[in-house]
This record gives sequence, structure tokens and C-alpha cells, in this order.
Amino acid sequence: MKLKGIELNGTYKVRCYDTRFAVYDEKGNAIYQENNNGYWIKWEYDEKGKQIYVENSSGYWSKSEYDEKGHMIYDENINGCWSKSEYDEKGNRIYYENSDGEIIDERVRELTIEEIEKLLGYKIKIKGERK
Repeated sequence: MKLKGIELNGTYKVRCYDTRFAVYDEKGNAIYQENNNGYWIKWEYDEKGKQIYVENSSGYWSKSEYDEKGHMIYDENINGCWSKSEYDEKGNRIYYENSDGEIIDERVRELTIEEIEKLLGYKIKIKGERK
């Protein structure tokens, strides 16, 4: 069955209110809502229940992507705004970049001596004890 362009397979909960109705999936997530003025909004979720898409009758939309641990790694909307993030193994955000040009980079990089010399603009010598 299709409801307003949404394919419905299985059992869904429909709640009717005085001025609107809403449809919920088996996990309790709202997937569609419409009011008596004709305004509607629909949502999509990934297998873990994270919202990956939202769209409404005003033309707005937004989509998101998540990594395997549930961290949002990408977000984009109709206005052209976007952001992307990276996380370390402990779940700390180590990189962030957005469409406004904001960049936060806390990633740890391993560099060779040659790469360090190129960054510094001169040769280096490493001192150390010999055993």
C-alpha cells in the first residue's frame, strides 16, 4: 500500500488527532504527519533508527549519514548547507568541516622526517642516545 508516496509494508500505527494524523513505523518512529491545512512532513530512518531523510510540503529536505557507531558523519539540506565529521575509535570528533568554510582538524598525523623538513623549510637532525 502507498500513502502519500510512502510504501507501507507490514503493520503501522496511525494516530488521528483533531487537526492532524500521524503514521509510525514498528519502532515507534514517525514516518508521516499531515495537518488539516495540507501541510505534511515525512521521515526516513536507517536500520539503527537514525533519521536519514526528512522532507515537507514546503519543499524543505535534509539528509544525513551515520557511521557504524551511530555518529553523524554527513548532513546536507536544500539550502546547500552541509557538514561532515570524522571520529576516532573512542567516539571523539576529530574532524569537522562545513559549507561555511569552518574547519576543525584535531586528527593526529604521522609524518616522515622528509615531510617535517618540507614543512619547516630546512633540514633537521635527530639526536638521541645510542644503546
